[in-house]
Amino acid sequence: MTSPNTPGVLTYEELRAEAAAGRVEEVIVSVPDLQGRLQGSRLAVPYFLDEVSRQGFGACVYLLASDVEMGTGPGYAIDAWKSGFGDFVLRPDPATLRVLPWDPGTALVLADAVWPGGEPVEVAPRRVLRAQLDRLAERGLTALAGTELEFLVFRNTYRDAWERRYHGLEAGTRYNVDYSLQGLAEIEPVVRRVRREMVRAGLPMETARGECHAGQYEIVFRYDEAMATCDKHVFFKNGAKQIAAQEGVALTFMPKYDEGEGNSCHIHLSLRGADGSAVFADETADDGMSELFRQFVAGQLACLPELALLMAPNVNSFKRLQPGAFAPTGITWGRDNRTCPVRVVGSGGSLRIEHRVPGGDANPYLAVAAVLAAGLYGIENGLTLPAPHAANAMADPSVPRLPTTLPEALSRWERSEIAAKAFGEAVVGHFARAARAELAAFETAVTDWERVRGFERL
Repeated sequence: MTSPNTPGVLTYEELRAEAAAGRVEEVIVSVPDLQGRLQGSRLAVPYFLDEVSRQGFGACVYLLASDVEMGTGPGYAIDAWKSGFGDFVLRPDPATLRVLPWDPGTALVLADAVWPGGEPVEVAPRRVLRAQLDRLAERGLTALAGTELEFLVFRNTYRDAWERRYHGLEAGTRYNVDYSLQGLAEIEPVVRRVRREMVRAGLPMETARGECHAGQYEIVFRYDEAMATCDKHVFFKNGAKQIAAQEGVALTFMPKYDEGEGNSCHIHLSLRGADGSAVFADETADDGMSELFRQFVAGQLACLPELALLMAPNVNSFKRLQPGAFAPTGITWGRDNRTCPVRVVGSGGSLRIEHRVPGGDANPYLAVAAVLAAGLYGIENGLTLPAPHAANAMADPSVPRLPTTLPEALSRWERSEIAAKAFGEAVVGHFARAARAELAAFETAVTDWERVRGFERL
């Protein structure tokens, strides 16, 4: 295996050399779960290189059949109880091996989940995305993607925030710092460390700036092949939280922390031909858009109601997708129009979509898979793209609405022939069960709103 010559990224041979020099002692083998979080184990480098790199490493199947609280149960495509909480095999992907600058002596590698016989676990998020990329490959196409993640920084520690039940937290800045150059001094130490250590880990940064909500920040990394972008996305979220904890602050990617602006995860995506050509562009067309691109965008609009669950998977997701929240509420597209869920930006080789529905809680593998599945639906069915929306789509009552709640998104997902064909019945059922687990937890919770409203006055 040859060196990728990227700082922070290691080949197995380089890992062995780093271990011999005493610079790397452990490797974390991890798998992205249904929520896009990394779950895994620490292994000694010799054990990883001599055995696990070739044979894989066993991990409990419930890791891909559990909710945020790690609760599992019947109804998932993987029934952990029925199988006696057995193992599948985590097969490391050598292209994802990176050092952790914030965890000296440690490297991390992502893995694909396979059954003991070698068959892929179809409901694993990486596998769900891979299936859509394989469909693209059959057409001689590849996907490039970039994700824009926003987060809120608080001056409290995670433990303090927990003990306060997340009440009365102190935002990292005192006011709107959107594009501000003078209002970020209080959070600059931690966000600077996040920026620099991600670059050291091999994530090339493009831009970073303050955002609208007090304490809100956005770091954008360079686009890449779609799977690699999603791998970097989960690596970044995991690492940013660990760095924040070390700095004695807390940050959150949740879509809607309070009544202020939410945290988004806009997805930029374009396709390339087998020869690397920009297939979305057509210099002979008045708008510069190829017919394939027009069909791809039309597919987004046609599929959004039925595939929204993969972009907005939680109850809190839909608190962000509300009128006046500067997040999309309708189903339309526009040229450089941020009020639309699908914004077309760039020209020529940079022509792409910016999908603005996913929030900071989106599992990137599932959200990108949904974008690709929708685009393929548009291409395969030769859909016609309507005229772009030129005005404020959020304030236009004639624009069809996105699902407004998780139950609505779940219902559309379960009944969707598009989803069943694109992802398969097992995947549809598995993620429907995940949504039901989220709803069951919410419906039994007593909220602060209920206490304020009813403690004394009801």
